[in-house]
Amino acid sequence: MGISTRIAGAALALTLFSLPALAADPQNTLVITTSHGEIDVALRPDLAPNHVKRIKELAREGAYDGVVFHRVIDGFMAQTGDVEYGKEGSAGFDVRKAGMGGSDKPDLKAEFSDAPFKRGVVGMARSSDPDSANSQFFIMLADGDFLNGQYTVLGEVEKGMEVVDAIKKGDPSRNGSVDKPDKIVEAHIAADKK
Repeated sequence: MGISTRIAGAALALTLFSLPALAADPQNTLVITTSHGEIDVALRPDLAPNHVKRIKELAREGAYDGVVFHRVIDGFMAQTGDVEYGKEGSAGFDVRKAGMGGSDKPDLKAEFSDAPFKRGVVGMARSSDPDSANSQFFIMLADGDFLNGQYTVLGEVEKGMEVVDAIKKGDPSRNGSVDKPDKIVEAHIAADKK
């Protein structure tokens, strides 16, 4: 192997090693603070521009602050984002109804992609109607390829999967419903905090 080949190989290795650091985009990073720590989600407007826009809009309004993780199934996913019934301290808060509500904004049309639902992927929750996503989202605790092409992928956890893993799990016999659930203490877009 000649010297120029080794230099080119070293440059390629350095470039590949540096990609994750370069990939961080504060304009498209959702920072979720919980009692267990921080979760950084790299949002994907290239896959789901309307869903990402909605998440950013709600985060900037403070809508996710105090919202519980109402459905958490060990080995599957952790769901949150019901700003209507799942926001502690609000007039509408009812942990028994958490997961049935959304926001005061209209539902979104599906933005399905080829991105797989692997561990750490963030998807939009919806009813049986593919065009019913609103404010709720879920974080995959394990791979779930059976969801591929059925739900909108809007991002992936960049940092803090150990925090996601620590979120209180729900009762399997009640479809993951959580008594005294953990919550989002605060959520914001990274670029908005100095």
